[in-house]
Amino acid sequence: MSKPNFIVFITDDHGYGDLSCMGSTDVMTPNLDRLAAGGVRFTDFYSNSPVCSPSRAALLTGRYPARAGVRSILAGHRTASGLRREIPSMVQGLKKQGYNTYMSGKWHMGLADDSRPHQQGFDRWYGFLAGCIDYYSHIFYWGINRGGPGQNPIHDLWEDNAEIWDNGKYMTEAITDKAIDYIRDASKQDEPFMLYVAYNAPHYPMHAPQKYMDRFAHLPWDKQVLAAMISCVDDGVGDIVDELERQGVRDNTCIFFMGDNGPSRESRNWLDGTLDHYYGSSAGALKGHKFSLYDGGVRVPGILNWPARIPERQVLDQPVAAMDIMPSMLKAAGGDPSEYDVDGMDIMPYVADGKALPERDLFWEMNDQTAMRRGKYKLVLKGQLVEGAPPEDDVHLSDLTVDMGEKVNLANEHPELTQELKQTAQAWREKIETLWDEMQKQPTQPVSYTK
Repeated sequence: MSKPNFIVFITDDHGYGDLSCMGSTDVMTPNLDRLAAGGVRFTDFYSNSPVCSPSRAALLTGRYPARAGVRSILAGHRTASGLRREIPSMVQGLKKQGYNTYMSGKWHMGLADDSRPHQQGFDRWYGFLAGCIDYYSHIFYWGINRGGPGQNPIHDLWEDNAEIWDNGKYMTEAITDKAIDYIRDASKQDEPFMLYVAYNAPHYPMHAPQKYMDRFAHLPWDKQVLAAMISCVDDGVGDIVDELERQGVRDNTCIFFMGDNGPSRESRNWLDGTLDHYYGSSAGALKGHKFSLYDGGVRVPGILNWPARIPERQVLDQPVAAMDIMPSMLKAAGGDPSEYDVDGMDIMPYVADGKALPERDLFWEMNDQTAMRRGKYKLVLKGQLVEGAPPEDDVHLSDLTVDMGEKVNLANEHPELTQELKQTAQAWREKIETLWDEMQKQPTQPVSYTK
C-alpha cells in the first residue's frame, strides 16, 4: 500500500456533548457521524490542555504543551511568539517522509515571524494567526481595551504569509473552500499530502449564515447559533470527504477529528453585552468546561477514520490524547517517532489491530491546577469550574468508569491511592516548571526542515 494521505480536523471550543454521535439531540452532525461510524469514535479522547494554543501545540508536536513551548493562550498582536522552531512538528516530520503539506484555518501558535505556519513545515497556508476573528470582516477585536501592544483591532487574514482581504466571506466556508482547492491540486501530484483544517467554529463571536440558523429555528438563540456554526463545520467536513472521493484518494486517506478543548462559558459569547455565563454549548455529562482540568475542559470529541487500515464501527474507551496523533501518523507514513522526543504514543495498533494500549499516566496543568489520569482514576488538584474562582476541591479523586461527571470525591475513601497519585502529579508538575524556567532563558533556535 502506498503512503497514506492525512487530514487533521480541529474545531474550537467544541464541547464533548455537541455532536449528534456523542448524544446531542440539538446539534446535528451527519457527516461527522458517518466518519465515526466508518472508523473509530473515542469515548475517552483528551486534549492536552483546556485552552486552545497549548492544545494545538501538543497535537502538532506530540509533546505536552510546555515541552512544545506553548503553555497558555497566546496573544494576538503581530509580535507574539509561540511554537518554537527547534521543536519539530508532525508537519516537519511528514515533510521528511516526502509529504506535501497545507494548512487552512486558525493557527494561534504565534504571530511573530519565527512562529508562523511556513516556519513549522507547511508548504502553503491560508487562514488567520490570532485566537479569534470576526467571521465576516476577519478582524481580531479581542485585544480592545486590554492594554499593551494588542489593544487596537487588527485585520488577520493571510495566504502564504501575505495579508489578503476577503470581506464578507464567512470564515468557516472559506476554510472549507481552500481545503477543497488544495485537495484538487495535491491529488494531481506524485507526493502524498498532509492537510490541517483548523476551523474556528464554534468559538465566539457567535454568528452564522442565515441558512444555517434556519435549520435550527426551533432552538433558543444561544443553542441555535451554536448548532448553526457546528452544522456549517459538518457540511464542510462532508464536502472535503466528497472531494476525496471524486479524486479517488478516499480509501487511503487517514482522517482525524477533534475539538481543541471544552466548551466556552464566557459571557462574550452572547454578543449583546450580557455578563451572564453562556449556556449554549455542552460538555454532556462531564464536569467543567474551557479553562478547567475536570474532564469537561479536556475530554473532547475524537474520531479516527482510515478505510484502508482501520475497521469501521468501533467505539473505544481506553484513554487517548491529542499528543498521540503526531507519532501515530508519522509511524504510519514510514517515519520513526523516537527521533522526535515525543510524549505521545503510536495508537495505530490499538485502533487498527485491536491491541491494548500500554498502561501510562496522562497529565495536565493550567495555572494553579494540576491533574492526572491513571487507568480509571482521575486526580485533580485545585480544580476550578469557573476561571478565576477559588478551587472546587484542593484534592479530588474520581473513578471515571462509574462517575464520568466527577461528582463524587473519593479522596478520603482511598487515601493511599490519593497520596500516591498526588505525589506523582506534583513531581511531574515540578519537572514542567523546571523545564519551563530553563526554556525561557534560551532564545529559540532556527532549524531547517526540508524534504
